[in-house]
Amino acid sequence: MPSAAVDTPAPTESGAAAPVVAAAAPGAPAAPAVTAHNGLIATRVFLDPGRTTGAIATIAADGSGQHQLTQPATGSVDDHPDWSPDGRTIAFDRLTDGGSPHLWTVDAAGGEAQQLPPICTDGAPDCLNESETDPAYSPDGKLVAFGRTWGTVDERNQIQYSDLFVTNADGSNLQRVSMLTNDKPFSGAVRNPTWSPDGAQLAFEYRTSGTGSPADSRAIFVVNADGTGLRQLTPWALRAGERVSWAPDGSRILFTTFPTGPEATPGGGIYTVHPDGSAVTALTPAPSDAGYGPASFSPDGQLIAFTQAPAGGSANIYTMRSDGSGITRIVNTPDQWESRPAWGPAAG
Repeated sequence: MPSAAVDTPAPTESGAAAPVVAAAAPGAPAAPAVTAHNGLIATRVFLDPGRTTGAIATIAADGSGQHQLTQPATGSVDDHPDWSPDGRTIAFDRLTDGGSPHLWTVDAAGGEAQQLPPICTDGAPDCLNESETDPAYSPDGKLVAFGRTWGTVDERNQIQYSDLFVTNADGSNLQRVSMLTNDKPFSGAVRNPTWSPDGAQLAFEYRTSGTGSPADSRAIFVVNADGTGLRQLTPWALRAGERVSWAPDGSRILFTTFPTGPEATPGGGIYTVHPDGSAVTALTPAPSDAGYGPASFSPDGQLIAFTQAPAGGSANIYTMRSDGSGITRIVNTPDQWESRPAWGPAAG
């Protein structure tokens, strides 16, 4: 797929952009209502205190009925779940002990996980240190978008190339969508894509490296599915990223900020932005001594599932209304780190 030059973004490296709107009113603390359109929530669950082995599990919208779907080997982490539109399959990436992450699928009802056909074979070009992460099904279920990395690794442990790719749902017909690192090797990594509801665009996170511009930051970008029209949505100063979730009505894009570090680091928040880059809105209180992590719109768009961890504590799953009110913890497992929720549709 062709890729056009980046359009001049509203945000700049200095963070100048549309002003951040004040946080949405917290409202009443009552738990958000769940509708018939919403199905189970897929999560990543660490199976050991050291967080070295992680599995994909599902829970009901009220946090009950946890069901572990995948059975990773000790030292492997199954991560970044995403539902097929029919609610029958979950795609994820698996990082094996000492290896690189690649794309897998598992039946939402359970069963043996299956790796998508390898993109790379021995001796193929552009396959040194190759990995694929963060799968995202297209709205019609025919395609899967993901971040792909490959190449040599520098002294900072930064991979040479990383961009947005798409394949058919069976892993065939690899197509490159973005060219962010094509002429700027070692400059950053593409992560966490999400499709617009009409399938015409993809939003994703771009993380710059220590040699990127600006260094060690992150922002949300949008690109047409054919690779044209690449543009930046959020200012670098906001450090926006992690799981990116497009509202079912197409009006907003959901993301998390990490001003001081990685997932669930105190000081971040959950935000939305319009697809044109306007109305950057904080949904969660700030500043906060709780760390916020990846978030996901419910299929009906009325609710948001997200990760939150108290300072020094384990991450659990919460829900809130799409305006930020009604924050409710639905999973309370102090000894288990559970995060990266992906809200699936009601099974048809």
